[in-house]
Amino acid sequence: MRTSRRKQTTIGAVFVVSVMVSALIVLWGGVAPTNFSVVTTRLFDYVVSHLSWFFLLAANLFLVFVVYLGMSRYGRIKLGKKNDRPDFGRLSWFAMMFQAGMGPSIIFWGLAEPLSHYVNVPFGLAGPGSEEAAGVAVQYSFFHWALHPWAIYATAGLAVAYFTHRKGEKALLSTIFRPLIGDRVDGPVGKTIDILAVLAVVFGIAVALGQAGLQITAGLGQTFGLPTVVLVQLVVLGLTTAAFMVSATTRIEHGIKWLANISMLIAPLLLVFYFVVGPTITQLNVFTEGVGNYLSNLVPMSFRLDAFSPNTEWLGSWTVFYWSWWIAWAPYVGMFMARISRGRSIREFVVATVVVPSVVSMIWIAVFGGAALQLARGGQASDIAKTVEQSPAAGMFVFIQEYPLPILLSIITLVVLWVFFVAGADAGTVVLGELSTGGSPNPTTWVRLLWGLLLAGVAAVLLVSGGLGALQKASVLIGTPFVIILVAICVAFSKTLAKENGSHSEESSSLSEEHSCSRPTESEGRVREALER
Repeated sequence: MRTSRRKQTTIGAVFVVSVMVSALIVLWGGVAPTNFSVVTTRLFDYVVSHLSWFFLLAANLFLVFVVYLGMSRYGRIKLGKKNDRPDFGRLSWFAMMFQAGMGPSIIFWGLAEPLSHYVNVPFGLAGPGSEEAAGVAVQYSFFHWALHPWAIYATAGLAVAYFTHRKGEKALLSTIFRPLIGDRVDGPVGKTIDILAVLAVVFGIAVALGQAGLQITAGLGQTFGLPTVVLVQLVVLGLTTAAFMVSATTRIEHGIKWLANISMLIAPLLLVFYFVVGPTITQLNVFTEGVGNYLSNLVPMSFRLDAFSPNTEWLGSWTVFYWSWWIAWAPYVGMFMARISRGRSIREFVVATVVVPSVVSMIWIAVFGGAALQLARGGQASDIAKTVEQSPAAGMFVFIQEYPLPILLSIITLVVLWVFFVAGADAGTVVLGELSTGGSPNPTTWVRLLWGLLLAGVAAVLLVSGGLGALQKASVLIGTPFVIILVAICVAFSKTLAKENGSHSEESSSLSEEHSCSRPTESEGRVREALER
């Protein structure tokens, strides 16, 4: 077994360059954190002020693209060979995809974001703290966590799954571009695409790990009174890194699958508990009204910039940050989704990766965000909105204090968060190993462990250089070049699908003609009978 793994793992230019760049970033942030923060802030300000329009247009393109594929005749195409069968059951399949996509993040922001928008209303659409502000807060929270982010993931995931399982290409983003640039995908151009994909994955997961440090530390502070200083955040990060590196030494079927199943078992129990003991009718009303407001305002929200007086500060903190973060995560989540989706159809993939998780995300926001908004409006916990404004990571744990069994529930929430982060980072080492070693399906353990250390290093640098603000800026910067790659993936994938559909139509037509030509007409049949007599 060891010999076969060595043969499958190729250490080449992509691995060397991407490791060196990641290590240099860690070194830069560690040696000169102030300079690192100043440079990234300037680049971030430029991107938000000059390219917000591009992020919004691209996100809309990805949503339209995957919905069209799922609803069109292409939806019947299998992501694999004719006799391929799915490797995982539907529940495990969905659990792994959801935890890789945004499992821990929805816990972080599912409550904090509605409260943040309630105090600082998007685009000044309502007065802060008003009933209208609460409605807008839920509406924009749905907007940031439902269809668009999952469509971004599905764009990358569908393309990788199709080219890998159906066309037999290596599990690399560069191979998707073969219809556009031919064999140049095997040269410097393809290597550059894969290096950008690796760096996007590194920063995307590092941002998530940084949030793990922030939120778990905040939870420990609210629950046990521990300090929430950077040192404690780094200790939490170190323990999380140790856990996912241990998990990285196991196979997906053992490590990631079981972690995902555990997290997806406990999280729904928390959801049901807070739905039962919470303001149930309010939560149902929030979900129903929120879905209506979200769908009816989907197009205006998707294109809104306030063109003549753009609110770049709000856009950079929310919509542009989210879109760039999802884009940065796209190669990681997309490749992981592709890896576990052999044998599924395109339509099945779209439903499972866009529709179902969008509904789950909206339910989560309605239950937790709706209950938190009710507390903030009722004065029962008037400081909850102010607390979230100062420290979004603490929001969930301040909220828990208002319900029965706060210590127990806080511990359970901390465990769920930690398991989510461990499983997600473990999956990230798999994807980084594949991307950096020529598409190897089983990268060696030392490669995965090296990437685990670099992920932790980048996350630590971001925490030290500015906390949540630095995490958001890093996400926007790394998502900027990769959004162009995702747009090109749509073009290449569309071209290949059209060609395959055309060849199938020609094949069906020729078979039909052959069949009709081989069948004798009625007059020919009579002549043949007469001759035989």
